[in-house]
Amino acid sequence: MGFKVVSRNEKKESQKKIEKVFLNLIQTKEIKQISVSKICELAKVNRTTFYANYLDIYDLVEKVKESMILEFVNVFKEDRGHTRKNYLKMFEHIKENQIFYKTYFKLGFDADYKVLHYDEELAKKRYDNKFIDYHCEFFKAGITAVIKMWLTHGCKESPEDILEIIESEYKNT
Repeated sequence: MGFKVVSRNEKKESQKKIEKVFLNLIQTKEIKQISVSKICELAKVNRTTFYANYLDIYDLVEKVKESMILEFVNVFKEDRGHTRKNYLKMFEHIKENQIFYKTYFKLGFDADYKVLHYDEELAKKRYDNKFIDYHCEFFKAGITAVIKMWLTHGCKESPEDILEIIESEYKNT
């Protein structure tokens, strides 16, 4: 019995197929409703291929999470800081990658990794260095809620509109 040697490109292609099918399935199902068999059927790969890449569905979820976080970080790798340009860039990325972000929130990835990092130094100045943790949490929760609502509505508003909403909420601070 011989073994087929799988190239790095073939492995990556299989992973992309599997992950794409998973991302589509998770939009309408819960994790416990998704089977390896169904993923393999829709991705047109065999179970051996799935298990060569992932231990199980939960390992797939973890690897999807890791790649999502890496992709998000890479979008903003060159542009650091809390600027209008960066917020607009983020909103544009969200609008262009709605399934990515819907999955991010549906799987609860925002519970341990926030979409944004709040500028604590600026907050210390604006709020006389009082209750900074509360201000930071309020900001992150508020912007996350706006993004979730925008995604729920299919990102009908423009990224510029969403930025205007956020700016109007925080212009007095």
